[in-house]
Order: sequence, then C-alpha cells, then structure tokens
Amino acid sequence: MKIAVEFPSIAYREGKAGIIALAQGIENIGYDEIAVFDHVVMGYPTDDRPGPIYPPQMPILEAIVLLGLLATVTERVSLSTEVLVLPQRQPVLVAKQVSTLDTLSGGRIRLGVGVGWQLAEYQALEEDFTNRGRRMDEAIELMRAYWRDDTINYRGEFYDSEAIAMEPKPPQGGGLPIWVGGGSKAALRRTGRLADGWMGTAMPEDQLLAAMAEIRRHAEEAGRDPASIGMQLMLAPPPRDEASKGFYKNHDAVVARAEKIQSMGFDWTAVNATAIFQAGHRTIAAITDELGELHTKLRAVVG
Repeated sequence: MKIAVEFPSIAYREGKAGIIALAQGIENIGYDEIAVFDHVVMGYPTDDRPGPIYPPQMPILEAIVLLGLLATVTERVSLSTEVLVLPQRQPVLVAKQVSTLDTLSGGRIRLGVGVGWQLAEYQALEEDFTNRGRRMDEAIELMRAYWRDDTINYRGEFYDSEAIAMEPKPPQGGGLPIWVGGGSKAALRRTGRLADGWMGTAMPEDQLLAAMAEIRRHAEEAGRDPASIGMQLMLAPPPRDEASKGFYKNHDAVVARAEKIQSMGFDWTAVNATAIFQAGHRTIAAITDELGELHTKLRAVVG
C-alpha cells in the first residue's frame, strides 16, 4: 500500500526553509507522496449561510503555488492535491497549471479534485455553487483534452474550446491521473465513469465497502475495467475535537488502522501531518521525526 503525507500549511510559520526541510524530510523518509489540501478563503457564518467546518482564520497555503515549490525541492516523491476544489476555478487555467507542475516535477503529479462544500468560497470567487457537480464532470473531460490533443475542440453545456492548442503537454499526457474525492452518490458515479481513483471520505466500514462496490458498478456500466480504479482512504479524518487530536499519539492504533484500510481493499492511505502537529509535535523537526517513526512501523505491516 502506498502512503501519502498530507502536508501541513502550518509549516509556513518556520518560513520557506521550514517548508523545504519538511518536504525533503518526507521524501528522504520514503513516503510515496506529498499531498496538499485546498481552500482559497474561509467564510464567517452569516444570516444566510452556515459557518465553515474549520476555523475561518485557519492558515492555508494556495495549493498550486505550494506544489510548484515542492516540485523544485524534491526529486522522487509524487505530488498531489487532496483535493482541489475544481468547479470554483477556470478548468483551462487549471489544465495549464497542472501541466506546468507535471513538466517541472518530471511527471510526478496526481490531481485530486472535489466539488467542495463551502458556499462562501464559491461566492468570493464568483462561481456558481448550485451546478458545481455538472461543471466538474465537464471540467475533467476538458482538462484531459488539453493534456492529450494537439488541437482542442470541446463543446459542452458550460465550457467551449474551439481550435485551441496548449503546449507543453504534461509528461503524463492525457493519462495524468485524476482522482475524485467525496462520498456522495454523484462523486461515486463520477469516479466510476471518469476518474482514475477515489479519495475516500470518513464513513463506517460497511458504507465504505458499499461505496467501493458502487464505483466499480459505474465503471462497468461505462465500459471501463473496475480493477483499474485506485482506492485511497486517509488514516483518520481531520481532528474536530480534543479526543480526535490524540489519534497519532497511539502508534499501535495508527498501524492497526492502516492494516484495516488495506484489508478493505484500499491501495493508498494518507498520514495527516497537521494532526501530528495538533497531537503535540509543534516544530518541523518534531513532525519530521514523528513521521519517520510512523513510516517505519507502517511499512512493517502494509509493505
């Protein structure tokens, strides 16, 4: 099973040098991937919209810019978004940004995408929240056309490109992997029909197994090989209370969870370095040391 590290934006407090040191430490330890999460803004609650899941002033580095830096200071480890809120962005611009990242990293990009949940963010970026799912489906098809075709001709409900070229193509071409996050029926259908893999969300085991089966059913209906679709599940959801902030303190529980995830048929999992920070490892050096210990224990049981 491959293991990613969800990169902590809190690393910015130790400056550029700290961010670089952590990225290189993750690579040197032997993790398979560095994943960055995405939010552009957080909205305060108002009379007509709920507040965000996370504190509004939570520090978050912009995902594409951060990946550009990580691509230049690492050599082997793959790089991903987990997940980029695609429908609040212009898909052609995203196609260009991701193609550039793939070029600069030597073909190491895996693009995780989702529709997002925060109305306020869509409002701030002046994008339509209500049709984001349908636009997501088109955006995936459109980006692949830009990565694959010499001449792009695409006509959809929301996006049109006529007689357009984009160079350079990403080293991975139209096969640059796109993984879909989310647990809704639409996300599972989208994964099975359009994506290379699923970045699963926290839910009970029976629901996870049912979701995986549903993805494979949609793949078969679309004429795709269900076995070709990758499956990922984070070791634990982002902490929301004091009890969940202690998850990474118990290495035996972390390892047992990884074994369980693998036994369910997932071929990727992810360690949340922000949660490691919240568990008491407050410096880049301390986070790196803890990631090293966890990696040794995880590799011993999940390969």
